Amino acid sequence: MNRRHFIERLSLGSGGLMASSALAFPLSGQAASFSKASGQEYTADVVIAGGGLGGCAAALAALRNQQTVILTEETDWIGGQVTQQGVPPDEHDWIETHGATRLYREFRTSVRRYYQQFYPLTEAAKSRTYFNPGDGTVSKICHEPKVALAVLEQMLNPYLSSRQLRILLNYKVTAADVKGDEVKALKAIHRPTGTTIVLTAPYFVDATELGDLLPLTRTEFVTGAESRKETNELHAPEKADPNNVQAFTMCMALDYIPGSTFVIDKPKEYSFWSNYTPKFTPAWSGKLLDLSYSNPKTLVPKALGFHPEGIATGDKLNLWNYRRIINKANFKAGFFPGDITLVNWPQNDYTLGNLIGASEKDFTHHVNRAKQLSLSLLYWLQTEAPRPDGGAGWAGLRLREDIMGTEDGLAKYPYIRESRRIKAAFTIREEHVGAEQRAQVTGKKETLAAPFKDSVGVGYYHIDLHPSTAQNNYIDFGSLPFQIPLGALIPQRVRNLLPANKNIGTTHITNGCYRLHPVEWSIGEAVGMLVAFARQKQVIPRAVYEKSSLLEEFQKTVRSQGIETQWPA
Repeated sequence: MNRRHFIERLSLGSGGLMASSALAFPLSGQAASFSKASGQEYTADVVIAGGGLGGCAAALAALRNQQTVILTEETDWIGGQVTQQGVPPDEHDWIETHGATRLYREFRTSVRRYYQQFYPLTEAAKSRTYFNPGDGTVSKICHEPKVALAVLEQMLNPYLSSRQLRILLNYKVTAADVKGDEVKALKAIHRPTGTTIVLTAPYFVDATELGDLLPLTRTEFVTGAESRKETNELHAPEKADPNNVQAFTMCMALDYIPGSTFVIDKPKEYSFWSNYTPKFTPAWSGKLLDLSYSNPKTLVPKALGFHPEGIATGDKLNLWNYRRIINKANFKAGFFPGDITLVNWPQNDYTLGNLIGASEKDFTHHVNRAKQLSLSLLYWLQTEAPRPDGGAGWAGLRLREDIMGTEDGLAKYPYIRESRRIKAAFTIREEHVGAEQRAQVTGKKETLAAPFKDSVGVGYYHIDLHPSTAQNNYIDFGSLPFQIPLGALIPQRVRNLLPANKNIGTTHITNGCYRLHPVEWSIGEAVGMLVAFARQKQVIPRAVYEKSSLLEEFQKTVRSQGIETQWPA
């Protein structure tokens, strides 16, 4: 097909957010390793849509294996969850030594090194082997989004200089040219200007947050919750609901300056959100804007604490410390006037709309309402939240627009927990990774999830589903350290499109443990290597999955490049 005709024939898709500022990377000049048939077409060995952790990891893996890469990102920050969405890493207890790829641990080490090189740390902080900038309780390395961005840029910059990589920021893929079982090209629009380009490659990777390429490329997919009859999962609902997906969140960054006043204007939806009581099943603990929630594992009401000076709140979890990214005590006296935390709490999970498949109008509507929820939470904390001294409100809480890189102080993009999922050659179900159901299958208490002979990575997180658009309360239960099977990365039909985010072959239930930072990275890195391996062997990815000799060679290759495929016994 004539690519000019392709541009004219395909209509623009919808959805996504307008980028808020200029490009963080300028578009590089024409590279010797790229072909450019016209002023609006670019070609590489692989086109990766989505610059989150999976997209970045896929790019780095392909690049180190001599592939040329085009990476698109619809905001002006790469990094996904850890940067544009404002979510410090959610990781497992063994992350410092095993259970993730070597490259992911290099990323984490580089984050620590960045602070050691550029920030005035105390001697005690410098001497800590596993330095945690914020000492947040959710992770061993709670850090600022912009530091993660700087580190990812450092990791990718050599390939930009060598012109092996092109990064297209503020670009959203809106259409695809598909022939039979193969994707031929994608069309992307530069959101600030409306300029369109065509991207061609032998391989395409969907690393978008919502699995946006799947409907555009006619790749078979599922959404929402499968029924128990379909999956035989203990925690699946009796009835399937494709619109039942987990909450998304518009995160924000706050610091606290005692004695100061930074109270924001009352949000226009404050009356609604301050009186809103979720109608979840089983029931929520009370009003959403309150220092309580449903214990995720038991669903009984549980009190929470809040003190923005990091002071212990008895036996209650201090929400301030949960995702704190700067503990001022780790830095020389006076450098930070107060701690900084990222707010991604039960109180600002948004369940009143589904972004998957939403029109641009509906997408914007729900994102704006989610922003109103987060701002209402801030205003409530500033003016009404109970204080230990018997007072109300913490006026010294300050919205940190600079931390999030936006004018409104909220994240550049929603924190997405669930997306479209490919209909895969193999689907991971609860019986493979859930501790309770695994014990039923094997007749004994297991310490590891089901072994997969096609494993191309490992990961761990408990199965954690937040309240959903169907008004289901938490679903949260134990899982086992698991493997990432290659079959879950292979679409049933389409030959040259691969997933590299939350869009792999999981169910609504098992997505709950495969959606976190290091697992997304591991998926992306395996996919980037799979593209390089398939091109080297001149086979399609499905052949690597189906032919034992190719599979064994590929697994040996990934292990040689620092990707673990098994957990130690």
